[in-house]
Amino acid sequence: MFGQSRAFSGFSVRDVERARAFYGDRLGLDASVENGILTLRLAGGGQVIAYPKDDHQPASFTILNFPVDDIDAAVDALQAAGIGMERYEGLGQDERGIAREYPPPIAWFKDPDGNILSVLQPG
Repeated sequence: MFGQSRAFSGFSVRDVERARAFYGDRLGLDASVENGILTLRLAGGGQVIAYPKDDHQPASFTILNFPVDDIDAAVDALQAAGIGMERYEGLGQDERGIAREYPPPIAWFKDPDGNILSVLQPG
């Protein structure tokens, strides 16, 4: 029924302009705000929206995963941009916050509203 539909995902944030600055300026995504809704245009043609929600609660799961060719370089770039890596007990993360025990290597970070994002290096 929906095989040809251009579906998209969405998540909430407290402040759309702050989210636009984070996703657009700091992460380098194509990000724009129209009618109070943030649209993120992703490589490959996908889109994600972020909408304001007064009683926003951060997602307790990863809302966006960014595949990268070199996870070490990606973590370095995030840290250089002032973005810290998250630590989760029991995941065998190294000193940089990268979990390498099970493929693919992955590291998590949060947006300004506490939503969880990741960079991962597919095999």
